Parts: sequence; C-alpha cells; structure tokens
Amino acid sequence: MKELRCRDAGFDCEAVVRGDTMDEVMAQARPHAEEVHGLRVTPEMAGQLRALVRDT
Repeated sequence: MKELRCRDAGFDCEAVVRGDTMDEVMAQARPHAEEVHGLRVTPEMAGQLRALVRDT
C-alpha cells in the first residue's frame, strides 16, 4: 500500500490518499488537488508529489 499525505505537500489539510500503486495514488491526488486546493497539477508538480508518496 502507498499513501500521500496532503500535509506532506505543504497544505493545511488532513487528507490522505491511499492506493496499491503509484498510479492509483496519483489518480486520486490529482482531483483532490484541483477540487479542494484549486490547483492545476502540472507534470512538474506531479513529479514532486510522487516523491512524497510513502510505502505503508
């Protein structure tokens, strides 16, 4: 299992996205970033977020 914590990305947000693969985590993180934080996830930002994904 992998997870990405929104707080680790520098946001004051308790959201945690989990998935079996990096692709699953990113598929959930993108809409969260856009809808909740009003961000457009660029390829550069996606790379930065991928670096924050942890194995649990």
